[in-house]
Amino acid sequence: MLDQMTLYPVADDVLFAPGGRVVIRTYGVASAVAPGDGQPRPVAYRTWVTGVRDQPRYWRWGHFEDARRGHRKVLEWLTGRGPQPRAAEPGIA
Repeated sequence: MLDQMTLYPVADDVLFAPGGRVVIRTYGVASAVAPGDGQPRPVAYRTWVTGVRDQPRYWRWGHFEDARRGHRKVLEWLTGRGPQPRAAEPGIA
């Protein structure tokens, strides 16, 4: 299954804080083709944050530009320069 997935990197950042390292990764992922009709599947964009004490967090985005802006908003939130971002699609975990 993973060999049939394509990753589309959008942005990667690492923050160093007193509690340790925080990694913020935004990427798109899609399977090569839909099993039924052979058509390419749409790309699903995600921003993952690891290294935060509570738990890993992720946001879902609808499009590349939303993911790019969302990554920047997550980075601003983690550095205290902005509010916690809302996802373009429902499903903040």
